Amino acid sequence: MAKKDIKMTEGPILGKMIVYTLPLLLSGVLQTLYNAADVAVVGNFAENSERSLAAVGSTGSLTNLIIGLFLGLSVGACVVLSQYLGAKEDKDASEVVHTAMLSSLILGIFLTVIGVTLSKPLLKMMSTPENVIDLSSLYMKIYFLGLPMSMVYNFGAAILRAKGDTNYPLVVLIISGFVNVILNMILVIVFRLDVAGVAIATVASQTVSAVMITIHLLRLDDCCKLYLGRLKI
Repeated sequence: MAKKDIKMTEGPILGKMIVYTLPLLLSGVLQTLYNAADVAVVGNFAENSERSLAAVGSTGSLTNLIIGLFLGLSVGACVVLSQYLGAKEDKDASEVVHTAMLSSLILGIFLTVIGVTLSKPLLKMMSTPENVIDLSSLYMKIYFLGLPMSMVYNFGAAILRAKGDTNYPLVVLIISGFVNVILNMILVIVFRLDVAGVAIATVASQTVSAVMITIHLLRLDDCCKLYLGRLKI
């Protein structure tokens, strides 16, 4: 186990719980702030800022629901993996890692298809105003295209958390958050892409987080190491 990993089964527990939990809480907050960053940028810099602000703002509940779903699914993988790690059953732990990562990609693609197809009906069910629903639907369709990457990040982060590392997933979110804000500014202010611009920035930042977490898993030297050739259910 790496030095940065927190080993919950040895020594006093309270201090370790605090050190483990704080980055976890901050990670959850940062993920919900993606939509808030999009709202802030279109509200201040879009050409038709009021309409764009209403369009992106009306998607907040739906995006938070999706994030909550991802976090809940990834917690399941974290629980199973942590049980095997605690029992020192390395072979089973490795199988969970590869099953989880492949499952995240499959689930992400499935949800993308569902989301792109049903984004407008879902927004109508949420009583989104007619004058902004087309823009809101455009934002959500692009957002849904990034779901596979978001799923890969969340499941990869769950694997690291199961082995006691909550810091690296937080670092990844901080970096991808900066990428999101910078791309928001460039795509909205320079390229005038409005709502589509902030949605593209979100997908790009999610891709960055997925790539970073995957590379980190590939570089591990324990039973949680990811081997692309071993991906299977």
